[in-house]
Amino acid sequence: MIPVLLINLDRSKDRLNFQKNQLEKLQIPMHRLAAVECSDFTVSEYEMLANKWQRKLRRAEVGCFLSHKNAWQHVLNTNKPWLILEDDALLSKQVPDILKVLGHEYSEKDYVNLETRYRRKWLGKKSIDLIPDYQLRRLYQDRNGSAAYVLFPSGARKLLDRAEKFGPALADAFLSQSYELDAWQIYPAAAIQMDQCENYNLDLMLPFTSTIASINDTRPMANNRIQYWIFKIRRIVAQIRMGWRQISVYKKGKHSYVPILKSDFENQFNLE
Repeated sequence: MIPVLLINLDRSKDRLNFQKNQLEKLQIPMHRLAAVECSDFTVSEYEMLANKWQRKLRRAEVGCFLSHKNAWQHVLNTNKPWLILEDDALLSKQVPDILKVLGHEYSEKDYVNLETRYRRKWLGKKSIDLIPDYQLRRLYQDRNGSAAYVLFPSGARKLLDRAEKFGPALADAFLSQSYELDAWQIYPAAAIQMDQCENYNLDLMLPFTSTIASINDTRPMANNRIQYWIFKIRRIVAQIRMGWRQISVYKKGKHSYVPILKSDFENQFNLE
């Protein structure tokens, strides 16, 4: 079975305990990867890292990206696929069977996303039966979500090469815009983040929110007017690139929501 690589801050013991309980119940092996804290880089290091995307990144967003980058490096170093998991992800009871099939039969893929976040994705019209009720569909264009994805060594190399070239970004946007990946989507989705439970009518409330990609800190401003316009130009270029991507896959893709099988999540609630 493909194991879990859990991204977790040292101070987030409650999230770690939640995931230990969830993964033990599902009988999925786990390795913890310490997430990058905001305090792990200096002010000057932050300034070097935060200004390479379409706006200036928050310190937490830089930490989130670096955490995922460390996970990609781990995949490459171990030369085997891992399910990279943020510590507030809720998994379907079918994930163990999905991971077994992916590990045995689909090692030629780069990236398989298990997650959905109530936004439409461009998916291939054709599907591959994976296990009963679950399929693989080509993922041409995503918009957000980096909480649960299987990454193979070939995909890790592509993401690390892209990170070396372009630098940090929002982790989910970076994944979504890495069109060089042979990317696939589990359909229906087999993972959601806790903040999506209400969108999918799941009655689950936990006393924590994600600290990996916190949005509570104030969005920083560009350092100067030149940098402001550089950010604007980058965003325009990214939007044009996204539009061209959608045009190029229009005939073979479909813009649709990815549902979940609610019953496959409901029995996961009692994790004590």
